[in-house]
Amino acid sequence: MKPAKLIAGTALLCAAAFPVSSRAQDYPSRSVLFVVPFTPGTAADSLARLVQPHLSQRWGVPVVVENRPGASGIIGIDSVAKANPDGYTYLFTSTAFGTLAAMNPKLPYDPDKSFAPVMLLGTSPLSLLVSNNFPANTVKEFIAEAKKRPGDLNYASAGTGSVFHLSMELLQHEAGTKMIHVPYKGTTGVINDLIAGHVQASMMVFQTAVPLVQGGRVRMLAVMSSQRAQALPDVPTIVEAGFPNMIVEAWTGVMVPAKTPRAVIGKFNGEVNKVLALEDVKAAAARIDVALAGGAPETLDALVKKEIRQWTQVVQQANIKPE
Repeated sequence: MKPAKLIAGTALLCAAAFPVSSRAQDYPSRSVLFVVPFTPGTAADSLARLVQPHLSQRWGVPVVVENRPGASGIIGIDSVAKANPDGYTYLFTSTAFGTLAAMNPKLPYDPDKSFAPVMLLGTSPLSLLVSNNFPANTVKEFIAEAKKRPGDLNYASAGTGSVFHLSMELLQHEAGTKMIHVPYKGTTGVINDLIAGHVQASMMVFQTAVPLVQGGRVRMLAVMSSQRAQALPDVPTIVEAGFPNMIVEAWTGVMVPAKTPRAVIGKFNGEVNKVLALEDVKAAAARIDVALAGGAPETLDALVKKEIRQWTQVVQQANIKPE
């Protein structure tokens, strides 16, 4: 009886494994959806549209990019959490995934259990900007001025709980300063008031800040990375300024609903890693100052877990409340 049981058990295992293998072999057999929970023009949207035509050509099926903005990204993210875990719906998300988890303990989805990581697509560092009338040309001078005028200076961000808000609060914690936070609904208002001198400082994605700095409209005191940026090689890093814990990057990553077959995730990961290695894709990413990443799903998983811990700690230290 034991051999019969063993054969039966082996048959069951093979039967269980076959559908996954078959699905991966035949996948994809219909159109694939990329959900971007932000407006067009964001880094997540740009990278989704950069990958889209190459993947559609390689697979021979339509690949559709759909923007589902709202509630700082929660609406689009939640729609993917509730999608069928069959490998036909992908979430192109960003740094906001971690800050939302830190700011909102009662999200409609579980950031830890509702998704499976697929891959990290690319990163771009943040930068510390000041208005042209602010009396500081270095991070050291910026901190000295802020300490000299506690509660008198302000900084802008693209919304309460955004990575720009939380990264400035992290810097304040590290430097021992106290500036007033002025939240805006998006980056446009921040840029306009920083140029006009109505606010003194802001954190901004490097790629957004470069044309402002090159045009002489604002000054960049530091890039929030360990290496200087090629586009502005004279700007020191935040590490050079004495803050090695202040490396902050905006990232774009791909996730799928939990329980999506691992074989399907592996096939997508492998195909997109090949796309990211193409010279025209590298050149297009360089034009928007995004460093392509790629790699295994575990890379994104580790990054997301680290960021959620980090931003949760910042939220608690600064006693930040959702609006």
